[in-house]
Amino acid sequence: MTKNKDSLTNISELGEFALIDKITENFDSKHKSTVKGIGDDAAVIDNGDNQNCTIITKDIFSENVHFDITYVPLKHLGYKAVIANLSDIFAMNGTPTHIFAGIAVSSRYSVEAVEEIYSGIKLACDKYNIDLAGGDTTSSKSGLFISITAIGNAKKENVVYRDGAKENDIICVSGDLGAAYAGLLILEREKQVFKANPEMQPKLDQYNYVLERQLKPEAGANIIKILNELNIKPSAMIDISDGLTSEIKHICKNSNCGASIYEEKIPISNKTIEVAREFQIDPVTFALNGGEDFELLFTINQKDYEKIKEVKEISVIGHIDDKSEGEKLIATSGNAIELIAQGWDSFKIEKQ
Repeated sequence: MTKNKDSLTNISELGEFALIDKITENFDSKHKSTVKGIGDDAAVIDNGDNQNCTIITKDIFSENVHFDITYVPLKHLGYKAVIANLSDIFAMNGTPTHIFAGIAVSSRYSVEAVEEIYSGIKLACDKYNIDLAGGDTTSSKSGLFISITAIGNAKKENVVYRDGAKENDIICVSGDLGAAYAGLLILEREKQVFKANPEMQPKLDQYNYVLERQLKPEAGANIIKILNELNIKPSAMIDISDGLTSEIKHICKNSNCGASIYEEKIPISNKTIEVAREFQIDPVTFALNGGEDFELLFTINQKDYEKIKEVKEISVIGHIDDKSEGEKLIATSGNAIELIAQGWDSFKIEKQ
């Protein structure tokens, strides 16, 4: 029976992750080859040879939701769309090998514009040794949509999921956090300046680092290589696409645990701190809730600490607790603050 319109639930009331849970709750795996379906960074399919598996993931980039064509170069957009998917493969401790690219484009885009998008896709393929194996092109009535499916592989015993974190495991992150959000704030500010005065030329040289982290991010291939060389298999891992808080909570939910992270241990670049000060925002907020850093968040056994403590690309930021402890940030003052996910959610955009 169809519900009365007044009793229908608006998608914005749920948000992205609750919506995914709701629409997939009645689906189950019908094939033994489905090692992992919905609920992680990527799906894992058994190849049937008792050794290897295939890892598959998919993301959609939607104009005016995931990107603003006013300030996003098309070549960078194509590159970033690929990186977002490769990051999911690396988060499973896999090696990406192929992508399929789908694009829906409106008539206001030229052939040359589409070529520019694909030049960015090719740049990502070349850098990460990925083959473009196929895709689809179609028309759109409203703007631009890019859909990338990435495929990778790994040995079965090497795949890392979100659900393996154990009490007393160490929590680590790669790189630095919050820079992508800092870059987004700069771009949005300059857009408003341009709208007010189209003759005004933006001065962006001092923001090169944060702008690159927003417009042309990189995936964590180097971190996977480092971990493999050190003979470390994380107990749980996820990529940081929605902010550190959201990803910590994903690992804790899937691993049935709690977590403590320490404010002074969160890696934030000086360039990001400078931007945060300009906007009079605590830089830790950028790291916790900004998103799109595409760094890796992972947990390791305490015995592996000595192996990674001198690795400059990796920071230890906390530890896994019992579930009853919840997820919390230990501030520099020593106070424990509950982590509440406030990362970007496309379904919770304020109604106009």
